[in-house]
Amino acid sequence: MNIELEKLAREVEEELQPEFQELDRICMANSKKVLDAFQECNLQENHLNSSTGYGTDEPGRNKIEEIYSKVFKAEDALVRTQLISGTHALAVTLSGLLRPNDTMISISSAPYDTLQTVIGIGKEVSDSSLKSYGVKYEQIELVDNDFDIEKIQERLAKKDVKLVEIQKSRGYSIRKSLTIDKIEKVIKEIRKVNKEVIIMVDNCYGEFVEEKEPIEVGADIAVGSLMKNLGAGIATSGAYIVGRKDLVKLCAERLTSPGIGKEIGPSLNQNPLLLKGLFFAPSVVRSSLKTAIFASRCLEKLGYNVEPLYNEKRGDIVQTLILGKAENLIKFCQGIQKGSPIDSDVVPYPSEMGGYEDKVIMAAGTFTQGSTIELSCDGPLREPYIAYMQGGLTYEYGKLGILKAIEFMQK
Repeated sequence: MNIELEKLAREVEEELQPEFQELDRICMANSKKVLDAFQECNLQENHLNSSTGYGTDEPGRNKIEEIYSKVFKAEDALVRTQLISGTHALAVTLSGLLRPNDTMISISSAPYDTLQTVIGIGKEVSDSSLKSYGVKYEQIELVDNDFDIEKIQERLAKKDVKLVEIQKSRGYSIRKSLTIDKIEKVIKEIRKVNKEVIIMVDNCYGEFVEEKEPIEVGADIAVGSLMKNLGAGIATSGAYIVGRKDLVKLCAERLTSPGIGKEIGPSLNQNPLLLKGLFFAPSVVRSSLKTAIFASRCLEKLGYNVEPLYNEKRGDIVQTLILGKAENLIKFCQGIQKGSPIDSDVVPYPSEMGGYEDKVIMAAGTFTQGSTIELSCDGPLREPYIAYMQGGLTYEYGKLGILKAIEFMQK
Protein backbone atom coordinates (compact mmCIF):
# COMPACT_ATOMS: atom_id res chain seq x y z
CA MET A 1 0.00 0.00 0.00
CA ASN A 2 1.36 3.42 -0.91
CA ILE A 3 2.15 6.03 1.75
CA GLU A 4 -0.57 8.45 0.62
CA LEU A 5 -3.25 5.79 0.97
CA GLU A 6 -2.02 4.83 4.44
CA LYS A 7 -2.19 8.49 5.45
CA LEU A 8 -5.73 8.79 4.08
CA ALA A 9 -6.84 5.71 6.05
CA ARG A 10 -5.47 7.12 9.33
CA GLU A 11 -7.14 10.49 8.79
CA VAL A 12 -10.47 8.92 7.93
CA GLU A 13 -10.47 6.59 10.94
CA GLU A 14 -9.81 9.46 13.33
CA GLU A 15 -12.65 11.42 11.77
CA LEU A 16 -15.11 8.53 12.02
CA GLN A 17 -14.92 7.88 15.76
CA PRO A 18 -18.30 9.53 16.61
CA GLU A 19 -20.03 7.45 13.92
CA PHE A 20 -18.31 4.28 15.13
CA GLN A 21 -19.46 4.95 18.70
CA GLU A 22 -23.08 5.27 17.56
CA LEU A 23 -22.78 1.94 15.75
CA ASP A 24 -21.44 0.40 18.97
CA ARG A 25 -24.54 1.65 20.81
CA ILE A 26 -26.93 0.16 18.23
CA CYS A 27 -24.99 -3.12 18.27
CA MET A 28 -25.37 -3.36 22.04
CA ALA A 29 -29.13 -2.79 21.83
CA ASN A 30 -29.59 -5.44 19.16
CA SER A 31 -27.27 -7.89 20.93
CA LYS A 32 -29.45 -7.60 24.03
CA LYS A 33 -32.53 -8.21 21.90
CA VAL A 34 -31.05 -11.44 20.54
CA LEU A 35 -29.70 -12.70 23.87
CA ASP A 36 -33.01 -11.98 25.57
CA ALA A 37 -34.82 -14.00 22.88
CA PHE A 38 -32.46 -16.98 23.30
CA GLN A 39 -33.03 -16.93 27.05
CA GLU A 40 -36.77 -16.22 27.07
CA CYS A 41 -37.37 -18.99 24.54
CA ASN A 42 -35.27 -21.33 26.70
CA LEU A 43 -32.88 -22.48 23.99
CA GLN A 44 -31.34 -25.81 25.03
CA GLU A 45 -28.42 -27.87 23.75
CA ASN A 46 -30.79 -30.48 22.34
CA HIS A 47 -32.22 -27.82 20.01
CA LEU A 48 -28.92 -27.88 18.14
CA ASN A 49 -29.77 -31.41 16.97
CA SER A 50 -30.98 -31.87 13.43
CA SER A 51 -33.42 -33.88 11.35
CA THR A 52 -33.49 -35.52 7.93
CA GLY A 53 -36.26 -36.78 5.70
CA TYR A 54 -39.54 -35.02 6.36
CA GLY A 55 -38.32 -33.28 9.50
CA THR A 56 -41.81 -33.59 10.93
CA ASP A 57 -42.38 -31.14 13.79
CA GLU A 58 -38.65 -30.92 14.54
CA PRO A 59 -37.96 -29.29 17.96
CA GLY A 60 -34.78 -27.46 16.95
CA ARG A 61 -36.29 -25.91 13.84
CA ASN A 62 -39.41 -24.94 15.77
CA LYS A 63 -37.27 -23.32 18.47
CA ILE A 64 -35.36 -21.26 15.90
CA GLU A 65 -38.66 -19.96 14.50
CA GLU A 66 -39.86 -19.15 18.01
CA ILE A 67 -36.66 -17.15 18.61
CA TYR A 68 -37.05 -15.27 15.33
CA SER A 69 -40.63 -14.41 16.29
CA LYS A 70 -39.37 -13.02 19.59
CA VAL A 71 -36.54 -11.00 18.03
CA PHE A 72 -38.83 -9.45 15.42
CA LYS A 73 -41.80 -9.10 17.80
CA ALA A 74 -43.87 -11.10 15.33
CA GLU A 75 -46.67 -13.61 15.84
CA ASP A 76 -44.89 -16.31 13.84
CA ALA A 77 -41.85 -17.03 11.70
CA LEU A 78 -40.75 -19.30 8.89
CA VAL A 79 -36.95 -19.80 8.93
CA ARG A 80 -35.78 -22.43 6.47
CA THR A 81 -32.68 -23.40 4.53
CA GLN A 82 -35.14 -24.55 1.85
CA LEU A 83 -35.66 -20.84 1.18
CA ILE A 84 -32.50 -20.42 -0.84
CA SER A 85 -32.37 -16.64 -1.25
CA GLY A 86 -34.11 -13.41 -0.42
CA THR A 87 -35.73 -13.37 -3.86
CA HIS A 88 -36.98 -16.91 -3.31
CA ALA A 89 -38.49 -15.96 0.04
CA LEU A 90 -40.14 -12.89 -1.50
CA ALA A 91 -41.51 -14.97 -4.37
CA VAL A 92 -42.92 -17.52 -1.91
CA THR A 93 -44.48 -14.72 0.16
CA LEU A 94 -46.10 -12.94 -2.76
CA SER A 95 -47.30 -16.19 -4.32
CA GLY A 96 -48.68 -17.30 -0.97
CA LEU A 97 -50.59 -14.10 -0.29
CA LEU A 98 -51.81 -13.02 -3.73
CA ARG A 99 -54.47 -14.58 -5.95
CA PRO A 100 -55.52 -14.00 -9.59
CA ASN A 101 -57.00 -10.50 -10.07
CA ASP A 102 -55.46 -9.25 -6.81
CA THR A 103 -53.52 -6.00 -7.00
CA MET A 104 -50.18 -5.39 -5.36
CA ILE A 105 -48.58 -1.98 -5.22
CA SER A 106 -45.00 -0.94 -4.55
CA ILE A 107 -44.83 2.39 -2.74
CA SER A 108 -41.03 2.61 -2.78
CA SER A 109 -40.59 3.00 -6.55
CA ALA A 110 -39.49 0.02 -8.64
CA PRO A 111 -38.34 -3.03 -6.68
CA TYR A 112 -35.01 -4.81 -7.04
CA ASP A 113 -34.24 -6.28 -10.48
CA THR A 114 -34.84 -9.95 -9.59
CA LEU A 115 -38.16 -9.13 -7.88
CA GLN A 116 -39.26 -7.35 -11.06
CA THR A 117 -38.84 -10.67 -12.82
CA VAL A 118 -40.91 -12.40 -10.13
CA ILE A 119 -43.70 -9.84 -10.54
CA GLY A 120 -43.49 -9.79 -14.33
CA ILE A 121 -42.61 -6.17 -15.02
CA GLY A 122 -39.19 -6.58 -16.65
CA LYS A 123 -38.42 -6.63 -20.37
CA GLU A 124 -39.06 -10.36 -20.52
CA VAL A 125 -42.13 -11.70 -18.70
CA SER A 126 -41.74 -15.24 -17.41
CA ASP A 127 -44.61 -17.69 -17.79
CA SER A 128 -44.20 -18.28 -14.04
CA SER A 129 -44.41 -14.61 -13.00
CA LEU A 130 -47.21 -13.21 -10.86
CA LYS A 131 -48.44 -11.31 -13.90
CA SER A 132 -48.85 -14.58 -15.81
CA TYR A 133 -51.22 -15.73 -13.05
CA GLY A 134 -53.33 -12.58 -13.28
CA VAL A 135 -51.86 -10.58 -10.41
CA LYS A 136 -51.94 -6.86 -11.17
CA TYR A 137 -49.09 -4.52 -10.28
CA GLU A 138 -48.83 -0.77 -9.69
CA GLN A 139 -46.16 1.45 -8.18
CA ILE A 140 -45.89 4.87 -6.63
CA GLU A 141 -42.59 6.70 -6.95
CA LEU A 142 -40.67 8.07 -4.01
CA VAL A 143 -40.39 11.86 -3.81
CA ASP A 144 -37.08 13.24 -2.51
CA ASN A 145 -36.24 9.79 -1.13
CA ASP A 146 -39.42 9.60 0.90
CA PHE A 147 -42.92 8.20 0.49
CA ASP A 148 -45.53 10.17 -1.44
CA ILE A 149 -48.06 9.88 1.36
CA GLU A 150 -50.81 11.91 -0.29
CA LYS A 151 -50.76 9.75 -3.44
CA ILE A 152 -50.49 6.55 -1.38
CA GLN A 153 -53.49 7.45 0.76
CA GLU A 154 -55.52 8.47 -2.28
CA ARG A 155 -54.85 5.13 -3.99
CA LEU A 156 -55.35 2.90 -0.95
CA ALA A 157 -58.55 4.64 0.13
CA LYS A 158 -60.24 2.82 -2.80
CA LYS A 159 -59.67 -0.42 -0.85
CA ASP A 160 -59.07 -2.58 -3.90
CA VAL A 161 -55.36 -3.25 -3.25
CA LYS A 162 -54.48 -6.57 -1.59
CA LEU A 163 -50.82 -5.97 -0.74
CA VAL A 164 -48.43 -3.04 -0.33
CA GLU A 165 -44.74 -3.76 -0.88
CA ILE A 166 -41.98 -1.65 0.69
CA GLN A 167 -38.33 -2.24 -0.14
CA LYS A 168 -36.12 -0.97 2.66
CA SER A 169 -32.85 -1.19 0.75
CA ARG A 170 -32.05 0.71 -2.42
CA GLY A 171 -31.46 -2.23 -4.76
CA TYR A 172 -29.73 -1.26 -8.00
CA SER A 173 -30.99 2.31 -7.83
CA ILE A 174 -29.61 5.68 -6.78
CA ARG A 175 -32.29 6.36 -4.20
CA LYS A 176 -31.51 6.32 -0.50
CA SER A 177 -32.40 3.38 1.70
CA LEU A 178 -35.55 3.84 3.76
CA THR A 179 -35.13 4.25 7.50
CA ILE A 180 -37.43 2.58 9.97
CA ASP A 181 -38.78 6.00 11.01
CA LYS A 182 -39.97 6.68 7.45
CA ILE A 183 -41.51 3.22 7.22
CA GLU A 184 -43.30 3.69 10.54
CA LYS A 185 -44.70 7.04 9.42
CA VAL A 186 -46.08 5.74 6.11
CA ILE A 187 -47.63 2.68 7.78
CA LYS A 188 -49.49 4.94 10.22
CA GLU A 189 -50.75 7.05 7.32
CA ILE A 190 -51.86 3.96 5.39
CA ARG A 191 -53.83 2.68 8.36
CA LYS A 192 -55.77 5.93 8.52
CA VAL A 193 -57.40 5.08 5.19
CA ASN A 194 -57.07 1.30 4.92
CA LYS A 195 -56.80 -1.14 7.82
CA GLU A 196 -57.14 -4.32 5.73
CA VAL A 197 -54.35 -4.06 3.16
CA ILE A 198 -51.36 -6.34 3.80
CA ILE A 199 -48.14 -4.37 4.30
CA MET A 200 -45.04 -6.36 3.36
CA VAL A 201 -41.47 -5.13 3.87
CA ASP A 202 -38.53 -6.48 1.91
CA ASN A 203 -36.07 -6.27 4.79
CA CYS A 204 -32.98 -7.54 2.92
CA TYR A 205 -29.78 -5.72 3.95
CA GLY A 206 -31.68 -3.81 6.66
CA GLU A 207 -31.72 -6.09 9.71
CA PHE A 208 -29.99 -4.75 12.85
CA VAL A 209 -28.87 -1.57 11.07
CA GLU A 210 -31.29 0.26 13.37
CA GLU A 211 -32.84 -0.59 16.72
CA LYS A 212 -36.32 -1.45 15.41
CA GLU A 213 -37.53 -3.87 12.75
CA PRO A 214 -40.57 -3.51 10.43
CA ILE A 215 -43.04 -5.64 12.42
CA GLU A 216 -42.44 -3.42 15.46
CA VAL A 217 -43.69 -0.39 13.53
CA GLY A 218 -46.82 -1.96 12.09
CA ALA A 219 -45.82 -4.06 9.06
CA ASP A 220 -47.79 -7.29 8.64
CA ILE A 221 -44.96 -9.35 7.20
CA ALA A 222 -41.21 -8.94 6.63
CA VAL A 223 -38.83 -11.01 4.53
CA GLY A 224 -35.06 -11.36 4.36
CA SER A 225 -32.10 -13.58 3.46
CA LEU A 226 -29.76 -15.43 5.81
CA MET A 227 -26.90 -14.92 3.37
CA LYS A 228 -27.13 -11.27 4.28
CA ASN A 229 -27.29 -9.64 7.72
CA LEU A 230 -28.88 -12.29 9.92
CA GLY A 231 -26.67 -15.12 8.72
CA ALA A 232 -23.55 -13.20 9.82
CA GLY A 233 -21.45 -15.16 7.33
CA ILE A 234 -22.07 -18.30 9.39
CA ALA A 235 -25.38 -19.56 7.99
CA THR A 236 -24.63 -21.19 4.65
CA SER A 237 -28.13 -20.90 3.20
CA GLY A 238 -31.66 -19.88 4.06
CA ALA A 239 -34.10 -17.03 4.44
CA TYR A 240 -36.87 -15.97 6.79
CA ILE A 241 -40.45 -14.73 6.74
CA VAL A 242 -41.88 -13.18 9.92
CA GLY A 243 -45.19 -11.54 10.73
CA ARG A 244 -48.86 -12.29 11.32
CA LYS A 245 -49.56 -15.95 12.04
CA ASP A 246 -52.24 -16.30 9.36
CA LEU A 247 -49.95 -14.81 6.69
CA VAL A 248 -46.93 -16.92 7.67
CA LYS A 249 -49.19 -20.01 7.46
CA LEU A 250 -50.08 -19.16 3.84
CA CYS A 251 -46.41 -18.67 2.99
CA ALA A 252 -45.49 -21.99 4.60
CA GLU A 253 -48.16 -23.77 2.59
CA ARG A 254 -46.76 -22.24 -0.57
CA LEU A 255 -43.24 -23.42 0.35
CA THR A 256 -44.30 -26.99 1.22
CA SER A 257 -47.92 -27.86 0.46
CA PRO A 258 -51.46 -26.95 1.55
CA GLY A 259 -52.43 -28.66 4.79
CA ILE A 260 -48.81 -29.35 5.77
CA GLY A 261 -47.24 -25.89 5.94
CA LYS A 262 -44.67 -25.51 8.73
CA GLU A 263 -44.97 -29.09 10.01
CA ILE A 264 -42.28 -30.48 7.72
CA GLY A 265 -38.84 -29.39 6.56
CA PRO A 266 -35.64 -31.12 7.65
CA SER A 267 -32.94 -28.87 9.10
CA LEU A 268 -30.13 -31.06 7.69
CA ASN A 269 -27.49 -30.15 10.30
CA GLN A 270 -28.05 -26.41 9.83
CA ASN A 271 -29.49 -25.53 13.26
CA PRO A 272 -26.17 -24.59 14.92
CA LEU A 273 -25.24 -22.42 11.93
CA LEU A 274 -28.57 -20.59 11.90
CA LEU A 275 -28.40 -19.98 15.65
CA LYS A 276 -24.75 -18.89 15.61
CA GLY A 277 -25.49 -16.62 12.66
CA LEU A 278 -28.29 -14.85 14.51
CA PHE A 279 -26.16 -14.67 17.67
CA PHE A 280 -23.27 -12.96 15.86
CA ALA A 281 -25.44 -10.87 13.53
CA PRO A 282 -25.53 -7.60 15.53
CA SER A 283 -21.73 -7.52 15.73
CA VAL A 284 -21.18 -8.50 12.10
CA VAL A 285 -23.70 -5.91 10.89
CA ARG A 286 -21.78 -3.31 12.91
CA SER A 287 -18.54 -4.36 11.19
CA SER A 288 -20.25 -4.15 7.82
CA LEU A 289 -21.51 -0.64 8.58
CA LYS A 290 -18.09 0.48 9.79
CA THR A 291 -16.60 -0.84 6.55
CA ALA A 292 -19.24 1.03 4.52
CA ILE A 293 -18.67 4.29 6.39
CA PHE A 294 -14.91 3.96 5.97
CA ALA A 295 -15.31 3.36 2.22
CA SER A 296 -17.74 6.26 1.88
CA ARG A 297 -15.41 8.77 3.49
CA CYS A 298 -12.28 7.53 1.70
CA LEU A 299 -13.88 7.67 -1.75
CA GLU A 300 -15.47 11.04 -1.00
CA LYS A 301 -12.08 12.45 -0.06
CA LEU A 302 -10.71 11.08 -3.32
CA GLY A 303 -13.28 13.10 -5.26
CA TYR A 304 -16.00 10.55 -6.00
CA ASN A 305 -19.71 10.95 -5.36
CA VAL A 306 -20.91 8.56 -2.67
CA GLU A 307 -24.27 7.75 -1.13
CA PRO A 308 -24.88 7.75 1.72
CA LEU A 309 -22.30 10.16 3.04
CA TYR A 310 -20.32 8.83 6.00
CA ASN A 311 -22.37 10.79 8.56
CA GLU A 312 -25.86 10.19 7.12
CA LYS A 313 -28.45 7.98 8.77
CA ARG A 314 -28.59 4.54 7.15
CA GLY A 315 -31.36 2.04 6.64
CA ASP A 316 -29.21 -0.74 5.14
CA ILE A 317 -25.61 -1.94 4.86
CA VAL A 318 -25.25 -0.99 1.18
CA GLN A 319 -22.77 1.72 0.18
CA THR A 320 -22.99 3.17 -3.31
CA LEU A 321 -19.89 4.57 -4.97
CA ILE A 322 -20.60 6.52 -8.14
CA LEU A 323 -17.46 5.87 -10.15
CA GLY A 324 -18.40 7.58 -13.42
CA LYS A 325 -16.69 5.19 -15.83
CA ALA A 326 -17.15 1.54 -16.70
CA GLU A 327 -13.41 1.05 -16.28
CA ASN A 328 -13.51 2.39 -12.70
CA LEU A 329 -16.42 0.12 -11.78
CA ILE A 330 -14.70 -2.93 -13.21
CA LYS A 331 -11.33 -2.19 -11.59
CA PHE A 332 -12.85 -1.40 -8.19
CA CYS A 333 -14.75 -4.71 -8.18
CA GLN A 334 -11.62 -6.52 -9.33
CA GLY A 335 -9.73 -4.86 -6.47
CA ILE A 336 -12.34 -6.06 -3.95
CA GLN A 337 -11.81 -9.58 -5.30
CA LYS A 338 -8.05 -9.20 -4.86
CA GLY A 339 -8.64 -8.17 -1.26
CA SER A 340 -10.80 -11.22 -0.50
CA PRO A 341 -9.72 -14.28 1.52
CA ILE A 342 -10.93 -16.76 -1.11
CA ASP A 343 -10.35 -16.76 -4.88
CA SER A 344 -8.22 -13.64 -4.59
CA ASP A 345 -6.53 -14.61 -7.87
CA VAL A 346 -9.83 -14.67 -9.77
CA VAL A 347 -10.50 -11.68 -12.05
CA PRO A 348 -14.23 -10.91 -12.35
CA TYR A 349 -15.65 -9.45 -15.56
CA PRO A 350 -19.13 -8.18 -16.47
CA SER A 351 -21.49 -10.87 -17.76
CA GLU A 352 -25.14 -11.65 -18.38
CA MET A 353 -27.03 -12.83 -15.29
CA GLY A 354 -30.50 -14.32 -14.92
CA GLY A 355 -33.03 -11.79 -13.61
CA TYR A 356 -30.95 -8.74 -14.61
CA GLU A 357 -31.42 -6.59 -17.71
CA ASP A 358 -27.83 -5.31 -17.92
CA LYS A 359 -24.51 -7.07 -17.73
CA VAL A 360 -23.39 -7.25 -14.09
CA ILE A 361 -19.94 -7.47 -12.53
CA MET A 362 -19.77 -9.20 -9.18
CA ALA A 363 -16.84 -9.53 -6.80
CA ALA A 364 -17.17 -11.82 -3.81
CA GLY A 365 -14.35 -13.98 -2.50
CA THR A 366 -16.65 -15.36 0.17
CA PHE A 367 -16.80 -18.46 2.37
CA THR A 368 -20.46 -18.91 1.39
CA GLN A 369 -21.31 -18.45 -2.27
CA GLY A 370 -23.41 -15.33 -2.72
CA SER A 371 -23.01 -14.17 0.87
CA THR A 372 -23.33 -10.39 0.77
CA ILE A 373 -22.71 -9.89 4.48
CA GLU A 374 -19.15 -10.86 3.59
CA LEU A 375 -17.28 -8.07 1.79
CA SER A 376 -18.56 -7.95 -1.76
CA CYS A 377 -19.16 -5.45 -4.52
CA ASP A 378 -21.24 -5.54 -7.65
CA GLY A 379 -22.99 -3.33 -10.12
CA PRO A 380 -24.75 -3.30 -13.48
CA LEU A 381 -22.81 -1.89 -16.41
CA ARG A 382 -24.96 1.15 -16.95
CA GLU A 383 -24.43 4.85 -16.34
CA PRO A 384 -23.43 6.41 -14.00
CA TYR A 385 -21.50 3.17 -13.23
CA ILE A 386 -22.32 2.69 -9.58
CA ALA A 387 -20.54 0.17 -7.40
CA TYR A 388 -22.86 -1.35 -4.80
CA MET A 389 -20.64 -2.42 -1.95
CA GLN A 390 -21.71 -4.24 1.18
CA GLY A 391 -20.49 -6.53 3.90
CA GLY A 392 -17.42 -7.09 6.01
CA LEU A 393 -17.33 -9.88 8.60
CA THR A 394 -14.89 -7.79 10.62
CA TYR A 395 -14.03 -4.14 10.21
CA GLU A 396 -10.34 -4.95 9.97
CA TYR A 397 -10.79 -7.28 7.00
CA GLY A 398 -13.28 -4.87 5.45
CA LYS A 399 -10.85 -1.97 5.73
CA LEU A 400 -8.06 -3.98 4.12
CA GLY A 401 -10.34 -4.98 1.26
CA ILE A 402 -11.42 -1.39 0.61
CA LEU A 403 -7.85 -0.11 0.56
CA LYS A 404 -6.86 -2.89 -1.86
CA ALA A 405 -9.74 -1.92 -4.17
CA ILE A 406 -8.84 1.78 -4.11
CA GLU A 407 -5.20 1.02 -4.77
CA PHE A 408 -6.05 -1.22 -7.74
CA MET A 409 -8.49 1.29 -9.22
CA GLN A 410 -5.85 4.06 -9.05
CA LYS A 411 -3.26 2.06 -11.00
